[in-house]
Amino acid sequence: MPATSRSRTRTRARPGDGALLRDEILRAATALLDEAGDESALTLRAVAARVGVTTPSVYLHFANKQELVEAVCLAVWEDLGRRMREAGAGIEDPYQSMRRRGAAFVRFGLAHPVQYRLLMMRPRAGTATGWTAADACFTYVGEAIRPCLEAGVLVGEPTRLTLQMLAALHGLVALYLAQPDYPWPDDVETMADEVTRMAGLGSALAGRLRGPGPAPSTSAFTAGFDALADRLRQPGDT
Repeated sequence: MPATSRSRTRTRARPGDGALLRDEILRAATALLDEAGDESALTLRAVAARVGVTTPSVYLHFANKQELVEAVCLAVWEDLGRRMREAGAGIEDPYQSMRRRGAAFVRFGLAHPVQYRLLMMRPRAGTATGWTAADACFTYVGEAIRPCLEAGVLVGEPTRLTLQMLAALHGLVALYLAQPDYPWPDDVETMADEVTRMAGLGSALAGRLRGPGPAPSTSAFTAGFDALADRLRQPGDT
């Protein structure tokens, strides 16, 4: 139904229904954002027309476009934590749980490309709200690696390790979104799992190599890795 028709037939929110109107505004703004693929079409006037209210009604809930954009993007961000936790639920092995949570992070970013670009791939907007998504990502990745730290799989300072894993996961999502013409494999799931494995194993090794002394030579690395892989590989491990 055209926006003008909705505007004539919509029942005005009763006093105390402000939260309901705010939800309507967020849903309308999300639809506009997804349809356009960027924030160009997301104006307060366009949102008001989509909902069927006056523009001042939108201003009662969002002071400006930037505030509305951030709210729209953050509305889906809580789902990231839930998906990561569900991906690792019921898996007793901390490393395997971390792998699956990392893959869930990548899936989420690729499933919400517009929101991900706006909140994770542009400079800080100058408000505390603009960092909420980044803080959430940091927290969720920290949750994913914590069991590995507690089990001794990872060794090192938690914040540093969280940043290393987040850098790997975010790097993959950002490259997929920014460079879609790269020769990416058709199986995104496998790519996400391989990057999580690489980051996890690399952090596990780096934590044990830190300290004084020369870095191992290439031949020592190769021999050590081959021997370690033979010991770690288990039948049916995927």
